[in-house]
Amino acid sequence: MKEAMSNKVWGLYMCVFLAVLTATAVPAGCVANCSFPAIFNFGDSNTDTGGFWAAFPAQRPPHGMTFFKKPVGRATDGRVIVDFLAQGLGLAFLSPYLKSIGSDYRNGVNFATLASTVRLPHSSLFDTGVSPFSLAIQFNQFKQFKVMVDEQEQEQHHSYNHGNTKLPPKNIFGKALYTFYIGQNDFTGNLASLGINGVKQFLPEVVGQIASTIKDIYTLGGRTFFILNLAPIGCYPAFLVELPHNNSDIDQFGCMKSYNNAVVDYNNMLKDALRQTRQDLKDANVVYVDTHSILLELFQHPTSHGLKYGTKACCGYGGGDYNFNKEVFCGNTKVVNGQTVSAGACEDPYNYVSWDGIHATDAANKLTAKAIFNGSYFDPPFPLHHFCHIHPIG
Repeated sequence: MKEAMSNKVWGLYMCVFLAVLTATAVPAGCVANCSFPAIFNFGDSNTDTGGFWAAFPAQRPPHGMTFFKKPVGRATDGRVIVDFLAQGLGLAFLSPYLKSIGSDYRNGVNFATLASTVRLPHSSLFDTGVSPFSLAIQFNQFKQFKVMVDEQEQEQHHSYNHGNTKLPPKNIFGKALYTFYIGQNDFTGNLASLGINGVKQFLPEVVGQIASTIKDIYTLGGRTFFILNLAPIGCYPAFLVELPHNNSDIDQFGCMKSYNNAVVDYNNMLKDALRQTRQDLKDANVVYVDTHSILLELFQHPTSHGLKYGTKACCGYGGGDYNFNKEVFCGNTKVVNGQTVSAGACEDPYNYVSWDGIHATDAANKLTAKAIFNGSYFDPPFPLHHFCHIHPIG
């Protein structure tokens, strides 16, 4: 049975139908209806644009070396996926919520922080390495932000500057795009100790919390949601080094079959949960974005996409097939076996899928964003490229 589409999506399809029928361009009104003036992003280090480092400032080079030429709080050599999504929609890069002083929030807010989980952490960042800014906390920050916008508009009579912080208008929340790229840390945080079956026990809670948060945002006015699924962690250099496996578990591309299969199971669970959410929210666009397939293709066939290395990290220590050592992360210096060693970056990150063993490079993020804008990885179909002018992402 086909799921009910929102009025907005039906309207978009009618625009294309009329354009084809009359052999004319898509009507300007249709383009305007698909314009997203802001993005509100929820996530972890895969889309953190400086939130974690605003709270715990310590990021070192070579992070940021490719695009920004300095560390800017992103766990990559350049831009993360949400940067490219903003760029493609003609928006400025998102300011992190935790960097409140002097930020420009007129085009949205990034609530993502490094090491965040969907589930509430059971201990502190310093004990487990898990961020205190779980999805529930990020949602609470969003609610606080909305209250601030509503109050400032009333108090300042449509003047949207709060000190040095620039705020959006009150009606932004119903027009914005809400993006989610979170869950990797829930999946991998205890994977080595619990194993796949152990982790699977609480994954329903993870997808349930994501679906619940979408509904909560819906009650506050949100109507369009992009939920990016979990990446093929069985191809990540860090997990190839850290997770227990046998040689028979390695596929022809150098990835771990068992862990990637477990990710597929999780993604199917997430997809099913979003399908139900879509049925519950008839006038919302709840779009599952299959970034897993995009990244898996890059890991398996890097040379087909202008890259050279799939399962080898650009920034790391140890060389070899993976260039990853869990004792010395990218940008750090440490004494290992009596020797002081540093984890530095390669000279050509544009040839790599993996930046530091856990996160993608600017080049891989750019390819992923381009594939998203192509529209082939949406479920249900959301023909964004037919109705919105997608700006070049350089």
